[in-house]
Amino acid sequence: MEDSVRVDTMSRIVGSTSLSDLSKADFVIEAVTENPVLKDKIFADLSAACDPSVILASNTSSISITKIAAVTNRPDKVIGMHFMNPVPVMKLVEIIPGLQTSNEVLQTTLSLAQSMDKVTTQSKDVPGFIANRLLMPYINEAVFALAESLGTREDIDTTMKLGTNMPMGPLTLADFIGLDTCLAIMRILHNELGDSKYRPAPLLVKYVEAGWLGKKSGRGFYDYTSA
Repeated sequence: MEDSVRVDTMSRIVGSTSLSDLSKADFVIEAVTENPVLKDKIFADLSAACDPSVILASNTSSISITKIAAVTNRPDKVIGMHFMNPVPVMKLVEIIPGLQTSNEVLQTTLSLAQSMDKVTTQSKDVPGFIANRLLMPYINEAVFALAESLGTREDIDTTMKLGTNMPMGPLTLADFIGLDTCLAIMRILHNELGDSKYRPAPLLVKYVEAGWLGKKSGRGFYDYTSA
């Protein structure tokens, strides 16, 4: 990025710790952790702070947009906008209309994502949507395989990388996502869909209980303290 572009970009970014400062925004995207109680509080607060015309989007990767919308005073203007991580690198944004989301809001959100040079897909408002409905059970099964000593962590990751052409193995990917996030999503899938195939792997639960959350904590399935 050229210096002039960097300076111009940074000049338009303003930090704040108060949601009331978003009263002047015309489009809000929330990106807190996958905690339904926290999401509800933030959206209720945003609903009170923002102009009634403002669209409120959530970067949730698994929580019902319809439920989030229900705590606001504008359920027709709430939508899911799930950016893939890392956002600067990954092209995809998963768009999820809730039951109440208007078509106008959907079209505006699609246009916004495209203006960011993103590719969009659209999912029904079901737990996990498309990406995590498929990805998280895959990661969870890799944790079961590790717990059962089907192979070492390196064997499991290398098999999926070189055997199925995945860019990184499932255990490495889980460490990058955050094991607490993976567990939260699996619990949402299990609780909302009620199918035992979404039961979180006990080893995943134990790692989170130990504070081994992946790269961000220095240890997950791999040790990052010397990196």
